[in-house]
Amino acid sequence: MPYQAGPLLEKINYPSDLRKLKEEELPQLCQELRQFIIDVVSEKGGHFGASLGVVELTVAVHYVFNTPDDQLVWDVGHQAYGHKILTGRRKNFHTNRIYKGISGFPKRSESEYDTFGVGHSSTSISAGLGMAVANRHNKDKKKVIAVIGDGAMTAGMAFEGLNHAGTENADMLVILNDNCMSIDPNVGALKEYLTDLTTSHTYNKFKDEIWQLLGKLSTFGKSAQEIASKVDHATKTFFLKQSNLFESLKFRYFGPVDGHDVIRLVKILKDMKDIPGPKILHALTQKGKGYKFSEDGDPTVWHSPGLFNKETGEIVKSKPTSPQPPKYQDVFGHTMVELAEKNPKIVGITPAMPSGSSLNIMMKAMPDRAFDVGIAEQHAVTFSAGLATQGLVPYCNIYSSFMQRAYDQVIHDVAIQKLKVIFCLDRGGVAGADGPTHHGAYDLAYFRCIPNMIVSAPMNEEELRNLMYTAQLEENKMPFSIRYPRGNGVMPEWRTPFQKINIGTGRKIKNGEDIAVLTIGTVGNFAVAACAELKKQGIDAAHYDIRFVKPLDEEMLHEVFSKHDKVITVEDGCIMGGMGSAVIEFMAEHNYNAQVKRLGIPDKVIEHGEQKELYAECEYDSNAIIKTAIELVGVKKAMAG
Repeated sequence: MPYQAGPLLEKINYPSDLRKLKEEELPQLCQELRQFIIDVVSEKGGHFGASLGVVELTVAVHYVFNTPDDQLVWDVGHQAYGHKILTGRRKNFHTNRIYKGISGFPKRSESEYDTFGVGHSSTSISAGLGMAVANRHNKDKKKVIAVIGDGAMTAGMAFEGLNHAGTENADMLVILNDNCMSIDPNVGALKEYLTDLTTSHTYNKFKDEIWQLLGKLSTFGKSAQEIASKVDHATKTFFLKQSNLFESLKFRYFGPVDGHDVIRLVKILKDMKDIPGPKILHALTQKGKGYKFSEDGDPTVWHSPGLFNKETGEIVKSKPTSPQPPKYQDVFGHTMVELAEKNPKIVGITPAMPSGSSLNIMMKAMPDRAFDVGIAEQHAVTFSAGLATQGLVPYCNIYSSFMQRAYDQVIHDVAIQKLKVIFCLDRGGVAGADGPTHHGAYDLAYFRCIPNMIVSAPMNEEELRNLMYTAQLEENKMPFSIRYPRGNGVMPEWRTPFQKINIGTGRKIKNGEDIAVLTIGTVGNFAVAACAELKKQGIDAAHYDIRFVKPLDEEMLHEVFSKHDKVITVEDGCIMGGMGSAVIEFMAEHNYNAQVKRLGIPDKVIEHGEQKELYAECEYDSNAIIKTAIELVGVKKAMAG
């Protein structure tokens, strides 16, 4: 094994080993677990601050509860590295997020300790409630523990779960991991409410005395417990000058407590373990706890810092020898500011991803015209629709896979009403090491079937700028989707003048006689390289950039099928229902007869890995285009060339 664990951690392969330790040994184990995470992530990369922040919580929960019989549900999964290390995956933790290695998120098929697969936020309470109700139905005494961050608590789904759990009186524990952060700093009234809870010194002092009373009264039967509960609730209400939100939802509220005091956490969890019904433990933690440079640094940077020198805290960055293309998200961010300077109606919206989407560039330049609405994709879309009704031009920036959560709002609140909301979908296509929960595989297909939607994808940075420019023009009255991938583009000199693109028009990149390659989006750059190589092998391939999957450029497609009986379609999205399907539908409707081969994401779940590894696995990179063209045209033609 390439990474050495400390003497206590070395002996722990599963939580059953952890539970053999004495309580006084747990602080040392936490120190060793934290150091192991630092050692591996500094050299292999991954999410960092969140997992360091819950080391003590992780150890305490596995120590007190009988996992995996007792069911632990993590929210999002950024915080689950310590959990993975303690549940049989320490020896291969160095493969975390690497192609064919272990997943960076909890995954049911990977371990029985991963009770629920997660990647999108705010699912833990609903999933945990489902487990608790099923346990009640099955007359099973298993305990259910859901760990959710204060950032994930901003999503509507978390409140839906809390609301239902209170009425079900389900036996479950929710641990609120409160560090005032999601990825970027949290926003909204809930953050301020939690701050009030954590800073009421009078209440917190008196709270400890009430807890002691609760513990003593609990031994005297049900009526005494009810009296203690009422005293506890009245105390919270009196000192906080308001009804406790969680108590109002029929949760027993305990906290706030120090989430880094593992001995105290163990004691509290043991006390709470046998309290029936829904209960919530509010634990205060710090992202990056135990590593000086992350504690003192920018929490957003240390959420996922990449490789870094663990001794100095210096983040390792390659030093290019020549100008490099920018990230597509940064092109979006800078272009937003340029467009907003020209058009006062433009506003920007993101659901809790200002740095991930680069809307933070506009938020800094124009703070009154850019909105972070929290982890609330549904609200982001309908909020954008409301803005549009009053003549503003909202650019709603959401990761492609997260947009799936707001699909009804896109249809019901935007498309049906023909409201001009511009959707900028970041991370379109395979997203890399985050894996299947983050791949933007489906947006071309799921937006293409919606009436009144314009669906587009740029081949490069210039095209992205021009599509963003075109979408906001007065003559465009319709919802407009622009999708682009994670990572860097292809144009070091990308700040090109804005040019209008006629909606529903593609472009011919290259003439050719033997076969036509049709692409949409940045995979068009794979086709450019493939066509050049095919030329060397004697195959003359034409290349068309579709650019709009809806509306299609029918004039261009008539040209394609009039000239070619062999066609390849290439897209960084699902084959089923995507651009290739649209092309075949056109061919059938107009009675053309051609041999069409579709390349794209196949009808299966694609696991994690570097993007280039996944392009190759899914067989739509340059090599796959070359191989497919040779198969269609024939080896003899290629050899004769």
